[in-house]
Amino acid sequence: MKKKWWQKEIIYQIYPKSFFDSNQDGVGDIKGITQKLGYLKSLGITMIWICPIYKSPMADNGYDISDYYQLNPEFGKMKDLEELIGQAKEQGIKIVLDLVINHTSDEHPWFKDVLANPKTSKYRDYYVLKPGKNGQPPTNWRSVFGGSVWEPLKGTDEYYFHSFHVKQPDLNWENPQVRKELYEMVNYWLEKGIAGFRVDAITFIKKDQNYENIPADGVDGLGKCTKKTRNQPGIEDFLHELNRETFSKYDCVTIGEAPGVPYDQYSDYIGENGYFSMIFDFKYADLDVASGSEWFRRVDWSVQDLKKMIFTSQEEIQKVGWGANFLENHDQNRSISKYIKEEENRNFYSATMLGAMFINLRGTPFIYQGQELGMTNFERDSIEEFDDISSIDQYYRAIDEGFSAEEALHFMNLRSRDNSRTPFHWSAEENGGFSKAEPWLGMNNNFKTINAEQQEQDPNSILHFYKKIIEVRKSNESLIYGEFEPILEEHPTIIAYKRKLNGEEVVCYFNFSAEEQKVKVESSAYDVLLNNYKEVGRTEQELTLQPYQALLLSKKEAIHHE
Repeated sequence: MKKKWWQKEIIYQIYPKSFFDSNQDGVGDIKGITQKLGYLKSLGITMIWICPIYKSPMADNGYDISDYYQLNPEFGKMKDLEELIGQAKEQGIKIVLDLVINHTSDEHPWFKDVLANPKTSKYRDYYVLKPGKNGQPPTNWRSVFGGSVWEPLKGTDEYYFHSFHVKQPDLNWENPQVRKELYEMVNYWLEKGIAGFRVDAITFIKKDQNYENIPADGVDGLGKCTKKTRNQPGIEDFLHELNRETFSKYDCVTIGEAPGVPYDQYSDYIGENGYFSMIFDFKYADLDVASGSEWFRRVDWSVQDLKKMIFTSQEEIQKVGWGANFLENHDQNRSISKYIKEEENRNFYSATMLGAMFINLRGTPFIYQGQELGMTNFERDSIEEFDDISSIDQYYRAIDEGFSAEEALHFMNLRSRDNSRTPFHWSAEENGGFSKAEPWLGMNNNFKTINAEQQEQDPNSILHFYKKIIEVRKSNESLIYGEFEPILEEHPTIIAYKRKLNGEEVVCYFNFSAEEQKVKVESSAYDVLLNNYKEVGRTEQELTLQPYQALLLSKKEAIHHE
């Protein structure tokens, strides 16, 4: 495939509320990001994706936008963003913003006009409004955040539709005027000089127009709306038009959040004439739960399960285009707490092994804030300590489904989106050096032992090893553009693969076990590119991998496995 500039980027995701608070009000802000550009530059990243900073009542922490053209005052002013874009550019760092165009806030002027004039508003058709049936909502679909997707529209017998929170009414993409207004807004931001967008919940923009009931799948008598509202036939017309009217006019990068897309449709999304530059694949991120939206249905998984999911994802994406690889994001729990099951094994070796495993896959790597320090999940004592609307819904749904309050709380501690949203640990000072004021969300109490300041000073820290991983990837074209080839597919605890380009080959081994593992090889002629241990255990025919060892070997001659 053609080489594109965004294939070699290293992207760092920032959750602005929790990154750094420059004005000491307990909430992170845009100036806070600008002040920490030196830290990001030294890590080696080349692009920042910032979660939504637009005007919002913050029901879903900014994913409910009330004005696409204004910034939320708690984050700062437009000049702050322009200053960040300019200063980042001087450091060789590009900026990507979130694009949320499936829904608005119910406090957006369009929807406020609908609420004020439900029968006559010129914006009625900007949203999905349907009459009820015999005093009941139009369908029995459950929203992603729980409860019916339908909310009564006061003063009428109609309901408005929300795939997500009740304060996030879905836009009616069937209306060409809505699409035109959205495209104008997208182009406005690209003209501002951002490098592109991460495109939120984009597979929800097309609904099944029959609006019929579906079989219930919970004790609430509702069925999951994704069966009728996600990746529906006809979405391709909207996505081609979106690309044609906006992205294709700029040399920008677009990263689609596209859950629910089967692999046989990936060519439409990321193929030669695909809608986006790359998309996230959530299958391996959600391997511990039966579905991304039902955390109380836990799934026991093995390293072999994880390996199969990663290998399938890599091979399917490789057939058609480019992927966006991630271990963590603002909707996920912390990776070391998820992928390393025993707490006693969550350490420098397992954290760096995980980082090296995913950064060297084929695709553009995304690092989520705090991942490079090995930040972990928290332990909350009560549902009152949670902010995340999804966690609160999941807690009460778990109880409705027959689990005890204690069990429900345990599921939330494991999986809550708040796990990744706790303020960043800058130092061992009060509130982790994030703010002098009480943070908007309770800290993870281990900031005194896991923080950036200590790790900056320790050459043997997780942070320093992340810098090494990034440096190695940047300086080796095989690890950027090389083909992905799985190896040791049947090994129960090792994930291993090759990256191959123009006769060059890098062999990558990752031991997901607390035990030594031996691997037979036919050649020992190689250079060590990366190793989270000081030594390599090897003989002519055999490699010995230490617990949670990450080892990248650059071949001098082919390394064959038995």
